[in-house]
Amino acid sequence: MPEASVALESAVLTHGLPYPLSLRTALALEEVVRAEGAVPKTIALVRGEVRVGLTPEEMEALAQGGADKASLWNLAALLAQGRSAGTTVAATAHLAHLHGIRVFATGGIGGVHPEPYDESADLLALARTPILVVSSGPKAILDLGATLERLETLGVALVGYRTDRLPAFYAPSSPYPVPARVETPLEAAQVLRRARELGLGAVLLVNPVSQGLPYEEVARMVEEANRQAAREGVHGKALTPYLLRRLSELSEGETDRVNGRLLLENARLAAQVALALAGLE
Repeated sequence: MPEASVALESAVLTHGLPYPLSLRTALALEEVVRAEGAVPKTIALVRGEVRVGLTPEEMEALAQGGADKASLWNLAALLAQGRSAGTTVAATAHLAHLHGIRVFATGGIGGVHPEPYDESADLLALARTPILVVSSGPKAILDLGATLERLETLGVALVGYRTDRLPAFYAPSSPYPVPARVETPLEAAQVLRRARELGLGAVLLVNPVSQGLPYEEVARMVEEANRQAAREGVHGKALTPYLLRRLSELSEGETDRVNGRLLLENARLAAQVALALAGLE
């Protein structure tokens, strides 16, 4: 049976969480994948080289700060300059596919922001990369309706895992329906096989967090955080980290706890799908 590998992004290690929580989380994600019988492959740039699987020492060094964030638009330049970087969803999906890994676990994908013309490279990467990505839906600060429309336009196969509604990251459900649903890791693996046979891009398997926050409560907090950002003149690349920090404060740390939970649950499901996929072959 082929090796059942699961790609894990490293932006959570370098930018997503504060140190040392970032390191503990990244190590826990690898352990969850191993516990299911699959092989974790955390992907990053280390001193100008692509690493598919990191040593504990490399993870420690990346988590302690100073690393860049690698997406597709700056990936080649960072490598040419000998830099170290955590990889976003877009870069991780691309590098995982390049190295023969077919399943990737993350927290939330990027998408369309309410701010005009601010759109994540994750969407185009999903459209052109034949990989299965397990996530808890788009990040909570995004325009969910516009993100769904863009996924449809780009032909990304959106599939709910035991849900008919789009998970909204911290919220396990939202008002938005998903076009397809599966009940088991094997069914998800079969969707990816068909998508690859057809020459399509990614299968985005959305997995609702087991214990999250009500959608309306998250929407209210996002609205309040955006109002505060506008008052303080925060925009551009500074906006996302600002909003996530304010959501943590407004929820008294509950968004951070939910984030940790959904990362682990997605890694576990991704391992189960990778094993099912290996079994099919």
